[in-house]
Amino acid sequence: MRLIAGMMFAALMVSACATPAEAPASGVKAAVPLEDKYAQNGDVKIHYVASGKGPLVVMIHGYPDFSGSWTYLTPKLNDAYRVVALDTRGYNLSSQPVGVENYEMPKLVADVDAVIKAEGYETATVLGHDWGGSIAWMYAFTHPEKLDNLIILSTPHPVLFMERMRTDAKQQATSQYARNFQKEGSEANMTAEGLARRVQDPALHAKYLEAFKRSSFAGMMNYYRANYPKTVGPDAKRPFLPDNPPQIPVPLLVIHGMKDTALLADGHAGTWNKAAKDTTIVMAPNAGHFVQFDEPELVNTTIRTWLDARRKK
Repeated sequence: MRLIAGMMFAALMVSACATPAEAPASGVKAAVPLEDKYAQNGDVKIHYVASGKGPLVVMIHGYPDFSGSWTYLTPKLNDAYRVVALDTRGYNLSSQPVGVENYEMPKLVADVDAVIKAEGYETATVLGHDWGGSIAWMYAFTHPEKLDNLIILSTPHPVLFMERMRTDAKQQATSQYARNFQKEGSEANMTAEGLARRVQDPALHAKYLEAFKRSSFAGMMNYYRANYPKTVGPDAKRPFLPDNPPQIPVPLLVIHGMKDTALLADGHAGTWNKAAKDTTIVMAPNAGHFVQFDEPELVNTTIRTWLDARRKK
């Protein structure tokens, strides 16, 4: 069965949209402790924050972000799941190798695999946003036997995205920022303060500022230099994307903010044709690119309910 659910929880959440960081009410369970851990992939060390027990959920952030991207989601899952939030290479406490080649997609996928192995699991639910979504898609293409479920925030299926990059003038124009990032020296004018500006919560903003001050701006731009198409139109190609990637062999959940101006919502059209199992697509009408921050209750409730319904007995 394939289910396409657009705007399915939005009305219910308006009256229940409490700030995720507010103090717990009396009688609520104590927070699950967070663990700082590391996995090794060759010479690269990947930092991640782990908590809870149960089936493994590995969460991968995008640009510009870090493991704190999942601050609101983690406590909604870690009472019943083993939740792991990565700092991808170049960011925060993970290694920051020099050179475009060190940010090629196969190495990013291997980082995720190293974390799963470090946790001692054979399979995991893999969840990603933005570049983390791209890594999650590619992990599904290359390690389908290691997936329990796939959850994607904001990032269209790579084949569908490339179809738009070749034929859709609107997506071609919208993606110009990414080709600007590919230019040599594009990181020169970047600052931690500028990257953290979008985070409004004062306490979380401070954590973002600290994480970005520790990060490699060149590394951030190398994601685009190594993996993003350099042109648009009929000849556009995406590095490392298989010509005919396999169908997603596990349940698939996609959540997208309809006000996203970087990755357009209609880029998900046809996603269900790329999946062999049930496919759920949720469109958040009032959210932008960082849907997990713009609509946290919608995202958190959707993911928890969806995972619980597919939990292996």
